[in-house]
Amino acid sequence: MNLFLGISASTGIGIGRAFVVPELQKRVIPQDTILSSDRVAELAKFDASVASVVTQIAAQMDAAFDNKAQREILETYFLMLNDLEFIGSVKKAFSQNNKNIAWILNQKTEESARLLAASGNEYLSERAQDIRDVFGRVLDELLDYHPFKIENVPDGAVIVARSLSPSDTLILSKRRIAGIALIEGGVSSHVGILARSYGVPAVFALHKITEEIKVGDLVVVDGNAGEVVVEPNGETLDEYRKKISAEQEKKQHLSLFRTKTAQTRDGVQFKIMANIGTVEEAENAAREGADGIGLFRTEFLFMEEENEGISAAHARSVAFSEEGQFRAYKKVLLTMGEKPVTIRTLDAGGDKIIGVAEISSAEEKNPLMGLRAIRLSLSYPNQLKTQFKALFRAGVYGNLKIMLPLITGVSQIEKSLEIANKAKQELLDSGTEFKDDIPIGIMVETASAAVISDLLAKKSAFFSIGTNDLTQYTLGVDRENAQVSSLYDEFHPAVLRLIEKTVESAANAKIDISVCGEMAGRSESALVLAGLGIRTFSMSAQKITEIKELLSRYSISELQKIATQKKESQNVGKK
Repeated sequence: MNLFLGISASTGIGIGRAFVVPELQKRVIPQDTILSSDRVAELAKFDASVASVVTQIAAQMDAAFDNKAQREILETYFLMLNDLEFIGSVKKAFSQNNKNIAWILNQKTEESARLLAASGNEYLSERAQDIRDVFGRVLDELLDYHPFKIENVPDGAVIVARSLSPSDTLILSKRRIAGIALIEGGVSSHVGILARSYGVPAVFALHKITEEIKVGDLVVVDGNAGEVVVEPNGETLDEYRKKISAEQEKKQHLSLFRTKTAQTRDGVQFKIMANIGTVEEAENAAREGADGIGLFRTEFLFMEEENEGISAAHARSVAFSEEGQFRAYKKVLLTMGEKPVTIRTLDAGGDKIIGVAEISSAEEKNPLMGLRAIRLSLSYPNQLKTQFKALFRAGVYGNLKIMLPLITGVSQIEKSLEIANKAKQELLDSGTEFKDDIPIGIMVETASAAVISDLLAKKSAFFSIGTNDLTQYTLGVDRENAQVSSLYDEFHPAVLRLIEKTVESAANAKIDISVCGEMAGRSESALVLAGLGIRTFSMSAQKITEIKELLSRYSISELQKIATQKKESQNVGKK
């Protein structure tokens, strides 16, 4: 019996025989000189290859009519293939030199993928694989290259591979896959998204697993613990089967909490909200019983069809229009009805990914410390004003709150409010309907914001603590750097003290406070936060019923005791 440790990408436990996907041979892209007489034929071959892949994607979309997540991924691919700007850039590059179209396409694809991969944003970085996948299929058509077919995977198998493309993961709709074990992959990749959508346990970051597992080995994929067990003994196998039965019973029990108010055993009530990054996720949040949307990450709208035809693949330098934003915000507000929806203004990084024409792209040695979030928005006030106008217009259709990211000083709030007032005046002058009294609050996600939270509270309608960045910035630890990830500790005394300080400032100013970082959706940390005085949590929609059920087991005094014990156990130097 062998045990492998990785990162959970999709929870649950699956047992099956291993199907080890063979390592693909690297696609060889020829670099040929094209004669003038052959240029028309070369372009025709390119158009035919794109059309062939479009037809394949369309057929897969029809077959995936009953799975929304899968359809959305395929629709994104369809948009990529129909992105006239990108296709035009390929043809323009072909017209400007004498190289073959396959070589040109590969160059342009890699150029776009590298921009996304270097963004410093996990979600955007994962989209680089999507670009390579969909236009890789076009290259396969051009080169008549026919790699391994994932359709060979049998029912009930555990897929073991270095990586899977989103196209490969569509096998989940055709087979009863027991689990996925990969060397590479990210939690927010489409592979991870689809695995969670189909309820398939998945563990990534498994070093050399394709070398250690053979086809036919019995494998347990434990997506709860981030573990993979190969050839378990009889006792271990029985334990996992019992866990699977217990999980099925737990899911049925948790479903009862969708319509219940979150509250402690002694009746102290909580609001459990959802974090979303797309318009469609609001529908899932509503189904899971969310009390509202605690964080709508608007930067992901730049990856959506709503964005006036800008595809997720290329993020071209075209401004995201007021009308496009308005439609997206309006749809989310209508979906949630009277429930509150907190929409965060653009939280783009100091990189080239958000391709807005008015925003120049400058290289930064440390984008996370550079021109990002509210700093970027204030540097380009017209973009922020456009977003405010769209938000104020959409506010007519629901219970909207606006949130400013990465605030570190009072002046940033004041400047943002000035721009907001200009946006209102322009709407008023043009006779456009809008809501005037929308609360504008801030994210507290830096040590400076927490330390001066008493001052910030005087200018803010509410606080939302972003524990991911608060921990990262306070401890000076890159949470995605495996070499220092062990130092990333949300229960570090410095982090807990900053949270306490922020809670106290909000209470003194009589403004609402919530937590929208990962701490809100994890059992141990949710209990500590509740004990520290947090009464509103925002998390992934799939965690809502779990946290509701968890809080129902405790009294408020017990939660306060848990928080006190955690603070004491984390004291520096305490033995």
